[in-house]
Amino acid sequence: MGTVTRGTTNPNRLRRMDRWIAATHGAELRRAGDPVAVDLGYGAAPWTAVELLHRLRGVAPRARVVGVEIDPARVAAAEPYAREGLVFRHGGFEIPLPGRPLLVRAANVLRQYDEAEVAAVWRRLCARLAPAAGHSRGGLLVEGTCDEIGRRHVWVALGPEGPRTVTFATRLGSLDRPSDLAERLPKALIHRNVPGEPVHAFLRDFDRAWAAAAPYASYGARQRWMRAVRDLTADWPVTDGPARWRQGEVTVRWGALAPRG
Repeated sequence: MGTVTRGTTNPNRLRRMDRWIAATHGAELRRAGDPVAVDLGYGAAPWTAVELLHRLRGVAPRARVVGVEIDPARVAAAEPYAREGLVFRHGGFEIPLPGRPLLVRAANVLRQYDEAEVAAVWRRLCARLAPAAGHSRGGLLVEGTCDEIGRRHVWVALGPEGPRTVTFATRLGSLDRPSDLAERLPKALIHRNVPGEPVHAFLRDFDRAWAAAAPYASYGARQRWMRAVRDLTADWPVTDGPARWRQGEVTVRWGALAPRG
């Protein structure tokens, strides 16, 4: 279920998203009896699935990755890269697995869909996640968009219950101002970057905080970013801290940026 996308991909393109997943979801993967992750819509080449396995096993040695593609030709082309812990399957948003995965990563997939289709796709994918139980919050869906070489990336993290957070991540040396990230907003938000919408207000305030932090630029772009994010916390529900900010990231609760109406 779904539509064949352009399938363009590059090695190391999703490194920022992968590092964030490993840092924030690694404990869930380690605790799971069978930590299965899905790389949904990996594209014309399987690099992102291969890299996801490597990065997840750095924090959860028993992790397995299933690459899922709706184009059968791409599945056939990926087969030579299958190995212990990595397989490829033909399918789409239905996630053709017998169980429920602990992670679904869908990068640069929904960008080619209409905004009106996003909510239904999110619900379908969230319903396929491992449910919350005991001390576990359940599986995680990470859906977002990045540029061709992974310098700028914005993604939404969702649990079985729905959207939780939005993360903005960038190579700080390439950034002129935080609102440069607007072009990489996921489909649910990219058309909402207009006056009156929360995401527009957030990026406006981020640019203002960035400008006010200009004196910190003499210490480097990282220090300027960290100061700007710290100032943002006065008015926006930032959920992470300096350890992630140093990576060129900031994560905000979904409810604060969710589209109006």
